[in-house]
Amino acid sequence: MQHTAGNYEAFARPRPAQHAQETKAYIVGSGLAGLAAAVFLIRDAGVPGANVTILEKGEIAGGALDGLDVPEKGFVIRGGRELENHMECLWDMMRSIPSLELEDASVLDEFYWLNKDDPNYSLRRATVRRGEDAGHEGRFDLPKRAQKDLLKIFLAERAEMEGKRIDEVMGREFLDSPFWMYWRTMFAFEEWHSALEFKLYLHRFIHHIGGLPDFTALKFTKYNQYESFVLPLMHYLSEHGVVFRSGTEVLDADFAHRNGEIRATAIRCRRDGTEETIELGEHDLALMTIGSLVDNSDDGDHHTPAALNEGPAPAWDLWKRIAKKDPAFGRPEVFCSSIEETKWESATVTTLDERIPAYIERIAQRDPFSGRVVTGGIVTAEDSAWLLSWTVNRQPHFKKQPKDQIVVWVYGLFVDVDGDYVKKPLAQCTGEEITQEWLYHLGVPVEEIPELAATGARCVPVMMPYVTSFFMPRRAGDRPQVVPEGAANFAFLGQFAETGRDTIFTTEYSVRTGMEAAYELLDVERGVPETWGSTYDVRDLLEASARMRDGKKVEMPGPAALRGYLRGRLEHGEIGQLLEEHGLI
Repeated sequence: MQHTAGNYEAFARPRPAQHAQETKAYIVGSGLAGLAAAVFLIRDAGVPGANVTILEKGEIAGGALDGLDVPEKGFVIRGGRELENHMECLWDMMRSIPSLELEDASVLDEFYWLNKDDPNYSLRRATVRRGEDAGHEGRFDLPKRAQKDLLKIFLAERAEMEGKRIDEVMGREFLDSPFWMYWRTMFAFEEWHSALEFKLYLHRFIHHIGGLPDFTALKFTKYNQYESFVLPLMHYLSEHGVVFRSGTEVLDADFAHRNGEIRATAIRCRRDGTEETIELGEHDLALMTIGSLVDNSDDGDHHTPAALNEGPAPAWDLWKRIAKKDPAFGRPEVFCSSIEETKWESATVTTLDERIPAYIERIAQRDPFSGRVVTGGIVTAEDSAWLLSWTVNRQPHFKKQPKDQIVVWVYGLFVDVDGDYVKKPLAQCTGEEITQEWLYHLGVPVEEIPELAATGARCVPVMMPYVTSFFMPRRAGDRPQVVPEGAANFAFLGQFAETGRDTIFTTEYSVRTGMEAAYELLDVERGVPETWGSTYDVRDLLEASARMRDGKKVEMPGPAALRGYLRGRLEHGEIGQLLEEHGLI
């Protein structure tokens, strides 16, 4: 497998892989990584769709890309991934997936046209004092010390950040800045999370630093990501004959070590209470999703809090069993053993009363019923004790959503502290109480909040014990390679497999693991698109530097004569032109 960039390989069609017709592939998990692996096996490796079987414990595919209408509860979205133009593997896949909305168009076409016609941007990113603009005006307000801390972590070797927390490498000046508020609420970072992952995010998204305050960096689907992404993928795979075995829990896998090679020999699973073993033949593959950010998620309802499920977690238990068989298979306990540090809670509010959308419009400064961008991303109540954020995407967010309703996604990073209106922790709140707290920060008059929350909305809270588990401080080897060294016929998929420069908690990361697994195991004669290289582009680096200085020019060193000399030399060269173009001089 190789990584490439440019059109030469982007538009090339690989020939079928050797033994493609004889290959049978068993994919564990129907999350985005598993679905992507199936697409690339069929499209690029030439494996017949009927030879691909996806084993899924639940009844619905998509993993974290969900969007459900739960009877007697309401609409539920546990989260929504933020998308950008340089998700190279994701868009490489979606160009081949037919749209279910538009005739003779791909999902990529549909997405591209949508965001061309209705570009995303936020008119109010943060509020204080119950709905007032926080007044940052796009500034990061980074003191010089904080700027130096950022530069230090950016330039550090990867090994220097291993095993460290963000608050061990970033000072208080940085952690109290608007930059950190923008960052932590957008990506769900906590101060105790991985400094290494923070560094990787800086490198991966350096080209979007300027878009943090107003979300011009982001793009969104028309509907929730289950309906916009998962359903078209499922339709494509079904049309190609892929076998979906729902209600099948994979318990373990067997491996054989011989002459420096490791082969998966069997997959052990349970279906309808009966355990069975799938023996793997000479040309058979096992592609296994390990870990899960939504394992043991629990839904409450408008009158019931979501429970924190700390019991057996199937996806994690599978990885633990597999990891015992070889040190190269990773160390799952690094990620799943600190639920107090990896949990948070989200909630889906569906408005039923026409009074609530007026408060949304006051903050978003857009009509939420327009069918176009509304908030443009999350709005953070910066002075909220829960650090509450909420977003209204294009409406309707569900195809079957009534036209007079608005679906709102709400989440809090601090789930164990009392709210500002509801004097109890978010983790203990019913949907109605979460709605009360949200309405309070929306600016609804206090005397109207109880009645409006009780009858004017329906809210489904969801507690997720492992939702930020991949952000826990880690070291090399804690995550296994997608295809471990010596692996002959198996790979690991998803957010806990190691691919290199890309960053987790993105749809791109999941798709990349599926693509790399298919390409490497079957030696597909086409390169995997490399992670976008903005971190090596001097233009992006200069632009990010200017934005993090809030447009303040770089001061020339030395006495006036020296400054004049340096300025004169710069004005007549390309370096000076670049610095001036990006607002640094």
